Amino acid sequence: MAGTGAGRPSVYPTLLYADAKAAIRQLTEGLGFTELSVYEAEDGRVMHAELVQGNGAVMVGSKGRGGLFDTAMKDAGPAGVYVVVDDVDAHHQRALEHGVEILMPPTDQDYGSRDYMARDTGGNIWSFGTYAPEVGA
Repeated sequence: MAGTGAGRPSVYPTLLYADAKAAIRQLTEGLGFTELSVYEAEDGRVMHAELVQGNGAVMVGSKGRGGLFDTAMKDAGPAGVYVVVDDVDAHHQRALEHGVEILMPPTDQDYGSRDYMARDTGGNIWSFGTYAPEVGA
């Protein structure tokens, strides 16, 4: 399997939204992602966006923009994404302050992690916690 250079992640969840601009606002303002890039079509639809959190990233786009990926994702359901954060309680508080739907408040897990769970504007489930699996070099 090919590696990545300069510490780049090798897995990028890719999510499509009916209103990608609203999703980007919620992910950046409410859930602490940083906007790396956003490419829009002339009509304002988001063709591709990259948002980062720590050393991970997610790709976001608008539903109905055309192309093979959009067609393949047409009937796909919401996804679940897990994101490692240092301070679960502070992250959760930020989400609450921005009106993010919380499904589970910060909870200590039997396996040693502290997690909370939220739903975004597209119905995707986001879990934020302290568990970070070790991945071989």
